Amino acid sequence: MSNFISNIAGDVARQTLLGGDTTRSGDQNNGEANPNANKSRHPVALFFHLFFRVIAFLLYMLGSLLSSSGFVFIFVCIVLCLAFDFWAVKNVTGRLLVGLRWWNEVREDGTNEYRFESLEDRSILSELDVRVFWISLWATTIVWSFCAFSSFFSFNYLWLFVTIIAISLNSANLYGYFKGSKAAKKRLQGIATSVATEVVKQRMQSGNSV
Repeated sequence: MSNFISNIAGDVARQTLLGGDTTRSGDQNNGEANPNANKSRHPVALFFHLFFRVIAFLLYMLGSLLSSSGFVFIFVCIVLCLAFDFWAVKNVTGRLLVGLRWWNEVREDGTNEYRFESLEDRSILSELDVRVFWISLWATTIVWSFCAFSSFFSFNYLWLFVTIIAISLNSANLYGYFKGSKAAKKRLQGIATSVATEVVKQRMQSGNSV
């Protein structure tokens, strides 16, 4: 009985994560290392996922050390980098690096409704891409929040305005992808339940036929 349940659990896991490709999963379980573990599948997307946010922060650090005479130019450059970063993360890097996409639609009553898309076969994602994606989203929001507190308590309200823009754009992506990730997990659980039911039926039928 325990072997029967273990076989069912293994089949459910393989079919849910690999879309029914149990042969490939078996090969990996026999000792083959996952080639996607420490290698990026989309290095260009990974580069631009970090590029604009790093440039925006470096410009902020550089501008805050200069006099307020060059504030307008630095402000425009930072906002452009933040806007490029928001668009790239929302529409490109999230889809390629973690297999998620989010957007919101305005209903007739004026409220916003979030929509999500997720990759069905998440086994093809790179662990490096996923790790860097989520760490950078959280770290960037935390760092800009720290900069906002620093600007507020130092009475540097011009740069506080910059940090508020940065926090707003980064938080929007973080919130959207966080909700999208939860929706994807919920969907995966539903698929796992249906697959489990189908596997149990197949096991029962094969047992009766024997």
